[in-house]
Amino acid sequence: MKNIFYQLFIAIAFLATGCVEDFLDTKNLYQKSDESYYKTPADIEEALAGAYAAIPLDAGNNNPFIVAELMSDDCFGGGGSNDDGFHATDGYTLTTENYYNELFERNYQGILRVNLIIKRFDNAEFDDEDARNQALGEAHFLRAYFFFRASQFFGPVPLKLETAPANIPRATPEEMYGQIALDLKTAIELMPAKRYQSIEVTRLGHANKWVAEGIMARVFLFYTGTYGKTELPLAGGGSITKNQVIAWLDDCVQNSGHDLLPDFRDNWAYSSVQRYGYTATNGLSWAGEQGGNYETVWAIKYGPYGGWDPPSGQELSYTNQHVLYSGLRQQFYIPFGQGWGGGPVNPQLWDSFEPGDIRREGSILNVNIMGNPDENNIPERYIWGSDNQMHETGLWQKKYLPIYDSVQNTSTGKWSLRSIYCLDYPSLSDMQLWNLQDDVLLRFSDVLLMGAELGSANAQAYFDRVRTRAGLASKTASLENIKLERRHELAFEGLRHFDLIRWGDIASAHAAVVNIPVKNTGVDAIYNDTYRSETGGFLPLPQTEITLSEGVLTQTPGWEGY
Repeated sequence: MKNIFYQLFIAIAFLATGCVEDFLDTKNLYQKSDESYYKTPADIEEALAGAYAAIPLDAGNNNPFIVAELMSDDCFGGGGSNDDGFHATDGYTLTTENYYNELFERNYQGILRVNLIIKRFDNAEFDDEDARNQALGEAHFLRAYFFFRASQFFGPVPLKLETAPANIPRATPEEMYGQIALDLKTAIELMPAKRYQSIEVTRLGHANKWVAEGIMARVFLFYTGTYGKTELPLAGGGSITKNQVIAWLDDCVQNSGHDLLPDFRDNWAYSSVQRYGYTATNGLSWAGEQGGNYETVWAIKYGPYGGWDPPSGQELSYTNQHVLYSGLRQQFYIPFGQGWGGGPVNPQLWDSFEPGDIRREGSILNVNIMGNPDENNIPERYIWGSDNQMHETGLWQKKYLPIYDSVQNTSTGKWSLRSIYCLDYPSLSDMQLWNLQDDVLLRFSDVLLMGAELGSANAQAYFDRVRTRAGLASKTASLENIKLERRHELAFEGLRHFDLIRWGDIASAHAAVVNIPVKNTGVDAIYNDTYRSETGGFLPLPQTEITLSEGVLTQTPGWEGY
């Protein structure tokens, strides 16, 4: 079912310093170096796989989706009573000075791998010019993506463009986003305009021209909104205007082959389980992850090779740790499975939907109103306070919960609850490793809403397409209406927190989250948001990075002394 294209963590990221020669000045016969590698298209493809492998993270509590959602106003910390990291992320405090170390370092692992590719790319001989341009475009895109992801979370970070070790300070916003824009522009201009329907299944998960156009719009909106600018600078001179970004988005809408699925809910894996009453009643049918979902513009792909033994080729990041950490805490509620209970949903979000909006129940599991007896004698249950669950509201996001179905043992005839992926991979037996759902990084509905927000000539039509699919009437495509539409359409997709930052709404949004009834370990309690405006919504750098830099790196404002 799943195609994992980044299974190989290549060693080149660690070979850039001095492995070519030893004291005898002999050729290294046992390892690839950055000078002997990158000679063929296969080398480049393998190196790109290593770069893509830096996108997902092993540590679920550092997963970008988890961190972004806990920092937003839509989700609370959750987890167990001793999950201090969840609660600190939610409350803008810090339990350990290096808590976000993996989230920070993972980006630079990817950046180093891509810098090596770009540095040596011309050594590779391609017979196919389109293949060459696609590969080089992916490299530039990935560098932009890693810098952008790091800067969204931590503020502008060191702009590391060379492979040699260097101790450099944070870039200015203009320097950082100028390089991001240049890499994305290069990627857009290099990568062929290949429609989605013509892309091989084995290439799903790779970036392409349409992905670069969509992420360029996201970068433009974040930079101009957060830093009060009207254009996006280009490293080396010049700038990207709003009209250029609109043209790229219009190109994606008109020529990519992507579109909205007829039913919003068919994007999500729960729509595959027909025994789930909500799925059956609404006639849902999951579009899947092997080419049928033309609404997904870019996603992280996972596979059944996860584990805790990297030397043997097992990596936790091969499986979806985001889904595991978001699951119901040590329980199931068919078809929704168990996990670590992060991110219970703010009831204010549930109440904010318009009547008739299918996305409310399509995105949020409300355990107070849903029931679905199990025909195979596995009782459906929801236990408040299970395993010391914190910040419980009875509301859980449905897009990224583990999805279970009943699986029958052909030898004993007995039924048991297993991940839906166990049907394809019976050897999957560990609930920490059997979540293989894609993490969707860019959906076509986001492309439409960004086009509407930027003021495309098609803004109203783009806005109405999203609302009509949700079962709603047309509204004026004003900024305030677009803000609410993004909250509802893109809930739990790791975007809300960054939208609030760029709109300048983050402080007021968090200030409204007060006196919310919750249950902590099954006991009635009150939740109040504790956002700290002095942070600007950004995370602290790991103290180890500041120490190693001997003070060249400075701490994120608002986090000094934590």
